Amino acid sequence: MSVLQLSWLFLLTMLTNFGGINMVLVSGQCQSDQQSLLLQMKSRLTFDSSVSFRMVQWSQSNDCCTWRGVDCDEAGRVIGLDLSEESISAGIDNSSSLFSLKYLQSLNLAFNRFNATEIPSGLGNLTNLTNLNLSNAGFAGQIPIQVSGMTRLVTLDLSSLYRFGALLKLENTNLSGLLQNLAELRELYLDGVNISAPGIEWCQALSSLVPKLRVLSLSSCYLSGPIHHSLEKLQSLSVIRLDQNDLLSPVPEFLADFFNLTSLRLSSSQLNGRFPEKILQVHTLQTLDLSDNSLLQGSLPDFPKSSSLRTLMLSYTNFSGVLPNSIGNLKNLSRLDLVHCNFSGSIPTSLADLTELVYLGLSFNQFVGPIPSLHMSKNLTHLDLSDNALPGAISSIDWEHLSNLVYVDLGYNSFNGSIPRSLFSLPMLQQLQLAENKFGGLIPEFSNASSSALDTIDLSGNRLEGPIPMSIFELKNL
Repeated sequence: MSVLQLSWLFLLTMLTNFGGINMVLVSGQCQSDQQSLLLQMKSRLTFDSSVSFRMVQWSQSNDCCTWRGVDCDEAGRVIGLDLSEESISAGIDNSSSLFSLKYLQSLNLAFNRFNATEIPSGLGNLTNLTNLNLSNAGFAGQIPIQVSGMTRLVTLDLSSLYRFGALLKLENTNLSGLLQNLAELRELYLDGVNISAPGIEWCQALSSLVPKLRVLSLSSCYLSGPIHHSLEKLQSLSVIRLDQNDLLSPVPEFLADFFNLTSLRLSSSQLNGRFPEKILQVHTLQTLDLSDNSLLQGSLPDFPKSSSLRTLMLSYTNFSGVLPNSIGNLKNLSRLDLVHCNFSGSIPTSLADLTELVYLGLSFNQFVGPIPSLHMSKNLTHLDLSDNALPGAISSIDWEHLSNLVYVDLGYNSFNGSIPRSLFSLPMLQQLQLAENKFGGLIPEFSNASSSALDTIDLSGNRLEGPIPMSIFELKNL
């Protein structure tokens, strides 16, 4: 390569780095009318300037396309506005200049404090919106029908799970009315919105009006069941969240046919019948939460090696049977919560293969036999094996390899032998529950007691003897 060519490449690089040449797509200089509209909007908003980290810095002297929370296209038109967590409490009504930003494609007002005011119908003027997020912003009352006119919406989030009394609701119009023109919708979040509809109504509305839906999040929506078979038409569904509703029905087997299913959350929904094992074998499924459905029965299948499960929560259900040895195939599993079920038999040794495990809860079952080695689960923070029938010594566990443990509960079993000194030396451990077992011998000294995080120790109901170690009085958080 010639010296001339090298010099040109060097010059081109310098110009690119210092903005002399537009080599990539960047936003243009803000159009004056766009800047004026934003400043008018700001002047009418009531917000806490000590909390704001976007609008508080907006100034007439700066190009609005450089302002935090503002995105522009190449022509300098405002296409994105993110005012989430700005502590806004008032100032957006139908006369707001916000609704004159006609090029706006994305609007985020999430996590503000609009004090139970209604969503302004002027929102319907923003017909170019593809993404609208008003979640947990403090809005209440009827969702305006004008939202249904935003035909380009891809994501709609009106969820309000962190509400303080007041609710958003679909009363004057039903779910069909809201969704009637939103055929492009891919993600729908209405958690906490009072929809109050029977299964056949809300399922048919979704399946007929939003055929491209991938994310369906309707927790705490006062929905009733059963889950109607028409929902099966939504073959693109990846995330289904229907927890905390009154479904009062079995879980339909057709959910196993959603080939992109990654997350299924149905906790606290008064489910009954037997859970289809096929759903647990969906190879794309990462999260399954069926907890707090006391009438729901089921058992664990043979898990395929291709399983993607990361979270399995079955606590307070009527699942029973033994844990299959194939549970060791769940190489990505980080949370296993089987508390208050009816499982029995031994805990499979293959549990030792779960190297990503962070949370293991097996309490209040009928497990017997030894605890498998968990020394490969170096990320484990929570271990609860209490209220089973587990016997034998716990000295075989390599506690020193579990240095991230924060919570250990082995209470109400039949463990015996001495308490390993290494269990008292875990640097992150805060709570240690060993009550009502058959531990004997001396209580070991607490090494590094002055820096220990322990705040709770329960050794009652055992066969311990000898003096209380003086190091226990050095535990500052106890």
